[in-house]
Amino acid sequence: MLKDANWPGRPVRPAAPDDLPTLIQLCAAHAAFEHADPVPDDLATRLGTALFSAPARLWCLVAESGGEVIGYATYTLDFSTWRGASYAHMDCLFVTEQHRGGGWGRRLLDNVVAAAAEAGAAEVQWQTPDWNTDAIRFYDRTGAQRRLKARYLLSTHALPGRRAL
Repeated sequence: MLKDANWPGRPVRPAAPDDLPTLIQLCAAHAAFEHADPVPDDLATRLGTALFSAPARLWCLVAESGGEVIGYATYTLDFSTWRGASYAHMDCLFVTEQHRGGGWGRRLLDNVVAAAAEAGAAEVQWQTPDWNTDAIRFYDRTGAQRRLKARYLLSTHALPGRRAL
């Protein structure tokens, strides 16, 4: 994706392998905040592979304040069939509670949008829980367009007699 020197609004930067322990802590805090299942014990291995193997399947940006990583955003590239265009899916955007309201979320989002544009994506898409009114207000203030959909999850383990195509 983008080279470090091109990042507007520093101190947001691409995650590095040395960031994994802190990133795992932030992911756990994010999951707890959203009342989700705890992160798996092997998350560092899974994320390390997705982020730092070639080709990467996931990209992560971190926000740094005083040498400490205080937030992150992750995204993937995908393709919209009916629009016939690439887009970035922002899976996570999280800033520690004590740093919220300081512009860090906007810096992370702006850098995800810049990376998506450089990768040729037409837009960035994401979702947030409907109970997270602070996040909804934040996203509404950015000028993002809200699309109401129901999000479904179906475990691949739940499909009887599943076969590869």
